[in-house]
Amino acid sequence: MSYLLNVEQWLDDVVIGLNLCPFAAKPRRNEQIRIAIYETDSLEELLEGIYQEIKRLDSTPVCDLDTSLVVCPNLLQDFDEYNQFLDMVEALISQCGKEGIYQVASFHPDYCFYGTAPGDAENLTNRAPYPIFHFIREDSMEKVLAHYPDPDAIPERNIEKMKKLTDEEIRRLFPYLISKN
Repeated sequence: MSYLLNVEQWLDDVVIGLNLCPFAAKPRRNEQIRIAIYETDSLEELLEGIYQEIKRLDSTPVCDLDTSLVVCPNLLQDFDEYNQFLDMVEALISQCGKEGIYQVASFHPDYCFYGTAPGDAENLTNRAPYPIFHFIREDSMEKVLAHYPDPDAIPERNIEKMKKLTDEEIRRLFPYLISKN
């Protein structure tokens, strides 16, 4: 299966299918989510690609492109390295003068929240088939949050969903995690 198909399956089955992000279904349905696969093995090229994605978001109306997922299947397999690079991505957003305009959400096959053990269920909320940087327009987020009841409860609800998954559901939804073991 291709990188793109794996990410689309994760987006459809996990993010939207489990309603982890209640705001993802509409832009997905309206084809306003760009999935950019960067197969480079150069961090410099990846950072340049991310810069180009930010410029693309800037130059494209939200009705055509609401959000962008940058996928890097050949880089940043180590979660600690990924987190260090995430700092660079956030610095790039700031250097571009886009702080408060875009935010980045992070996803990784080995995602591990601070203070959790690698096997803890809550880490599944941010586990994806590949390292992914999700660029979100803050204006879009503000608009959907204004109409969503109790958005602060989303992370806790998601953790509870993950804890209730059976082993079979985890194998089906996260096959890329099983194949690593």
